[in-house]
Amino acid sequence: MLVIPQRRRDLGGFEVGRLLPFHARRMVGPFVFLDHMGPADFPAGLAKSADVRAHPHIGLATVTFLFEGEIMHRDSVGSEQAIRPGELNWMVAGAGITHSERFERARAEGGRLNGVQAWIALPEEVEEIAPSFAHFSGNDALPLYEQDGFRARLILGSGFGAKAAAPVHSPLFYAHWELAAGRRAGLPAEYSERAAFIASGEVEIDHQTFGGGTMLVFDPGQTIVFNALSDAVIMLLGGEPVGERFIEWNFVSSRRERIEVAKAEWKAGRMKLPDLDAQEFIAAPAEWAPSESG
Repeated sequence: MLVIPQRRRDLGGFEVGRLLPFHARRMVGPFVFLDHMGPADFPAGLAKSADVRAHPHIGLATVTFLFEGEIMHRDSVGSEQAIRPGELNWMVAGAGITHSERFERARAEGGRLNGVQAWIALPEEVEEIAPSFAHFSGNDALPLYEQDGFRARLILGSGFGAKAAAPVHSPLFYAHWELAAGRRAGLPAEYSERAAFIASGEVEIDHQTFGGGTMLVFDPGQTIVFNALSDAVIMLLGGEPVGERFIEWNFVSSRRERIEVAKAEWKAGRMKLPDLDAQEFIAAPAEWAPSESG
């Protein structure tokens, strides 16, 4: 079992805890990136500088899931969708998409942000698929199981005898668990690569204790039993490998040269901005060489 501590990073308006990629483990199944957003308490009147302005992606799907708060999503395929706790925003970048994430409700009312954002690498044969966005909510789309201090929601893929509604492109699972103190639950050996991010609380696994902010990557082939030493929130993820990926800035691809093309397109202003949020965007990193501007 590999233990990955979160690395806290300030994004200019709030902090995230980065788990993936990690130097000793770049991916878990197709999951190539995972950030814990917050927890952060936003005051009413929050500055717009805290928002995530329009920026691009290729070659991946983004997964936004919140424990607390609200984020407004807008993108270049015309979507405008707020996400709230227990819901899923599923954005497939494919050949290229841009989007923004704004904290408009917190700006008006104040509030707390706490959630997880993941990137899932697309298999090579669909890396250039047309971009799309879908929002899912409710127990039919995100199957929910509740019993005696254990609440489990399947967000993506298949697992635990259930299947989520969002269309995925490779075998994977992504789930949200809430365990009351003293509750035990098992993660079956259904996929070759599996991990758990302990968002809060403390759990015991195989006589070892792990606290919030820690990711655990498990060996294949055996059920992993979690014993909650306190109330705990856990994100479980994994699937089958899709091959190595190059990552630079917001771009993911199986081919380094494809990332260079995307960099040139963004720097030259050739990627369409979100239909309903085109007034500002995140500029290309200063370290990109002038020769890459296309």
